[in-house]
Amino acid sequence: MKILLSGFEPFGRDGINPSKEAIHLVKDEIKGVEIVKCDVPVVFGEAEKKVYDLMKELRPDAVLCVGQAGGRSAVTPERVAINCDDARIPDNKGAQPIDRKICEHGKNAYFSTLPIRDMVEAMRKEGIRSEISNSAGTFVCNHLMYQVCRYIEEEFPNMIGGFLHVPYLPEQAAEGVPSMTLDEITRGIEVSLETLIDHLKERKV
Repeated sequence: MKILLSGFEPFGRDGINPSKEAIHLVKDEIKGVEIVKCDVPVVFGEAEKKVYDLMKELRPDAVLCVGQAGGRSAVTPERVAINCDDARIPDNKGAQPIDRKICEHGKNAYFSTLPIRDMVEAMRKEGIRSEISNSAGTFVCNHLMYQVCRYIEEEFPNMIGGFLHVPYLPEQAAEGVPSMTLDEITRGIEVSLETLIDHLKERKV
């Protein structure tokens, strides 16, 4: 079994992105399952292409994309991605789509096929703040989740996938803004992967 794990490069005025930092601290093998990691650019279209190419090449059992959600205080598995790009800031190549569909022939929304409730409960048992999020936003994170879930439904029916947002690191957060240490974020991702692996093994049985 194999899981594809992606994290984003820094964007905006941040010189660091906790999703990228954390995924590279995640173990390369968890419960006997290989974890393949990749960095993706904060660029509309390019992030999805890199993940899609790896989905075709590796045929992983699951895809877990991770991104930064500044202002959140918990690790938040996303429930749904919507068919809308509406960027409040430009991406890393200057693109700033407004009220634009991600895919003209796609559904209005795609739901995560990950065991998000179980992931949240497992993280909470480990003392990691976690909750389900019902909005992945309308920036590149949502765009990537939408496309990954669409690809799974249309091309990879035996695969499951979804998205996980993580808070700022303490060094990124202004006074009063929630944050989480890199160790906590990394452990949250690992616990999510452990839960996901248990789910995959149950499916195979």
